[in-house]
Amino acid sequence: MNRTLGTGVKATKQQKRKTGQSAKVKAGLAWMGYSDAAGGIGTALQDYDEYRLTIRQFVLSAAAGWCIVFAAIYLIYHSIFVSIVLGCIGCCAPRLYKASLLRRRKERLKLQFKEALYSLTSSLAAGRSVENAFVATIDDLKLLYPDPRTELLREFMIVKHRLDHSEPLEHALRQFAERAHIDDITQFAEVFAVCKRSGGDLVEVMKRTSQTIGEKLEVQQEIAVMVAQKRFEARIMMVVPFVFLGFLSAAAPDYMAPLYGGAGYVLLTAGMAVLGLCFWFIHKMMDIRV
Repeated sequence: MNRTLGTGVKATKQQKRKTGQSAKVKAGLAWMGYSDAAGGIGTALQDYDEYRLTIRQFVLSAAAGWCIVFAAIYLIYHSIFVSIVLGCIGCCAPRLYKASLLRRRKERLKLQFKEALYSLTSSLAAGRSVENAFVATIDDLKLLYPDPRTELLREFMIVKHRLDHSEPLEHALRQFAERAHIDDITQFAEVFAVCKRSGGDLVEVMKRTSQTIGEKLEVQQEIAVMVAQKRFEARIMMVVPFVFLGFLSAAAPDYMAPLYGGAGYVLLTAGMAVLGLCFWFIHKMMDIRV
């Protein structure tokens, strides 16, 4: 009897330990950018502050990050062991890749929303009701974006589905704005709700709102064009030191030999730290948002 109880307690402890280890692994993978939770419109409405990488995206980005860091560290230290160990830092690349995909998706959603506003304004000016204008905008979006997976097209289909079930339009727009996490869409939903409740001139409000959002997006695009060249130059500047190291190591190994021993490793480490600080500083300077 006591032996059976002891075996049961031991099995329970082992199960708890395995559960704790599994939770830590999942937390680590989630921090790196991977999540095994289901997402998307198939199960729940899309939250545009979240992005689920596929297994292929996660593995390829982690492998690419590891290879890049491995090559960079090897050019600096000329040590296979150190390069393999520090190359694991590159496995955080999926986290950066995920953030990049999130940013691109929000930019696409902004541009699509701007086009939808122009279509809505035209429909309202033609005398259509607000609900019919939103439904008609779906046809215009299909002409502009034939891909049925287009973000705003799916969102307007959801709005149409809610209208078919007698849900207030302002409520559907507010929920979309809460999931989009974009200031322009949030402001539009709030202005629309207030205007519809107070009986204001909806056509004029839509015109001014679409004009304001359009001007803001045009300014953002102009800034992006101006910064793109500088961002490309910054990337070249970050690669050049590694190219020089590789060239000198191959062309004049005797000249580089003092760096790979004694105080040379200290100088290489200090140089790499300064280079990393410059990379971080350039990234912050180029991260311009309106």
